Amino acid sequence: MKSAIIISGGSLNTAWLKEWLNTNKYNLIIAVDKGLEALDLLNIEADYIIGDFDSIDTNVLNKYNKNVIKLNPEKDFTDTHEGLKLAISLECEKVDIVGAIGTRIDHVLANINILKEPLEKNIKTRIIDENNQIFLINRSVKIKKDDNYKYLSIIPLTTTVEGITLKGFKYLLNNYILNLGQSIGVSNEQQKEEATIELKKGILIVIFSKD
Repeated sequence: MKSAIIISGGSLNTAWLKEWLNTNKYNLIIAVDKGLEALDLLNIEADYIIGDFDSIDTNVLNKYNKNVIKLNPEKDFTDTHEGLKLAISLECEKVDIVGAIGTRIDHVLANINILKEPLEKNIKTRIIDENNQIFLINRSVKIKKDDNYKYLSIIPLTTTVEGITLKGFKYLLNNYILNLGQSIGVSNEQQKEEATIELKKGILIVIFSKD
C-alpha cells in the first residue's frame, strides 16, 4: 500500500513528529508551506514541497530546490488541500496529515472537510497529532481498541446520517438518525476489544482523543 504523510503548517509538536516518523514509515513525505520548517528542524528531507509560501521562513525555503511546487496565492484550494490532491495524483492509498490542527479554526474545519475527497476515492486518510486521530466514514467499520485513546466521538458531516448502530461502546445507539447540530455522539468510550460503527447513509466524522 503506497502511503504518504503530509506535513502542514498548523500547530506541530516536533518531538512527537520525530518519534512518529521513526515508528511509522511512509513512501512519500510532502511538506506544505510552513510545514517544511518542522522537517528542516528535524533534518528530514521532503519528497515534495508545495505551497504559496506566504507563511514559511524564506531562509528555510531557499535551502531547497528539489520538487518544489509554487502555487499562486490567489487559488481555489488551500495549501493543505493542494498537498492532499498531490498525494492522490501520486496514487497513494493511505495518507496521514499532520500540522492540520492549529489556532486557525477556519483551516481546521476546512481540513476536516477536505477528507471527503479521498473518502470518495476509497483512499484511507486521517488527520493526526499527539492527541487526536480524525477521519471520515461513509459505511460500517470495525474499530480495534487502542488504549492510547480514551474517547471516541462521532459527529455528522452531512446534514443527516441514517441508521447508526454502535456496538462495543459504553453508550450504544440502535438504527439512530444523527442530525447536524446534535452532540449526542461526543465522548463515547470503547469497551470491547473490537467495536462496530454501523451506518446506512451519510458521512460521519470519527475522532479518537487521548484526553
